[in-house]
Amino acid sequence: MEKIIGLIDAPFTPFYENGEVNYEPIAAYAAMLAKNGLKGVFINGSSGEGYMLTEEERMKLAERWVEVAPEDFKVIVHVGSTCVRSSHRLAEHAQKIGAWGIGAMAPPFPKVGRIEELVKYCEEIACGAPKLPFYFYHIPAFNGAYLSMVAFLEAVDGRIPNFAGIKYTYESLYEYNQCRLYKNGKFDMLHGQDETILPCLAMGGAQGGIGGTTNYNGTNLVGIIDAWNKGELEKARELQNFSQEVINVICHYRGNIVGGKRIMKLIGLDLGKNRTPFQNMTDEEEARMKAELEMIHFFDRCNKL
Repeated sequence: MEKIIGLIDAPFTPFYENGEVNYEPIAAYAAMLAKNGLKGVFINGSSGEGYMLTEEERMKLAERWVEVAPEDFKVIVHVGSTCVRSSHRLAEHAQKIGAWGIGAMAPPFPKVGRIEELVKYCEEIACGAPKLPFYFYHIPAFNGAYLSMVAFLEAVDGRIPNFAGIKYTYESLYEYNQCRLYKNGKFDMLHGQDETILPCLAMGGAQGGIGGTTNYNGTNLVGIIDAWNKGELEKARELQNFSQEVINVICHYRGNIVGGKRIMKLIGLDLGKNRTPFQNMTDEEEARMKAELEMIHFFDRCNKL
């Protein structure tokens, strides 16, 4: 099964002022990401507020992203939900419209507390799109599924034919590497934390990744991998440190989903506000965030339209 090389973006979902999904900016959005070195998108996930979207909205978003995707630009559809039957239907739809792959995080309710529960959940979803690679999205901070991913790989190995790997968004670089080493790298381990790309490269992994701050800081994050591949360690360190500075700023404004989405407006691609229950940024907060970004010269280095 093909392994992803390079960085995939987790895009935001554009909304109109009234809260309805705005599909119009997606073509320009896809072109901007490709221009700045991203290799595809993982849509309808946490950055895309996927759990606040209806099933119909999620399908229409998937259709639009597939329709406008540049050549060789991968569209992976997050199909996880609290209803496994809904997830199965979303997986079937993703395969039908020609998506490159699918993925799902553990549901936020009910909490998944055992490996077998997680494997069964993934199994019922993945069989909806047997021709597409399926990725488990490991982000326990969102759903409380603090399970061993090595044990998960051992349990899922040979059980789900189209299981491709894990989008690993957690702080344990040790576990990430142990998963990467499982059976000599059998599964695709997509790095999921933009703040720690470089140390994962140093361990010999992180050939591919899925990021959220890649939406507006993709050129620098892609640059970390390029610099590492060229043996330019000091440049890679500088780019990683700068990327952490950007993350430090958005952490002052409720993180990537809220603060990061507002940055898109500041770089020229207004994607609207967040859906309830997210607390949107005020105009005053936006002005303060812009000033903080200017202090680190972000706008000289960010993604360009």
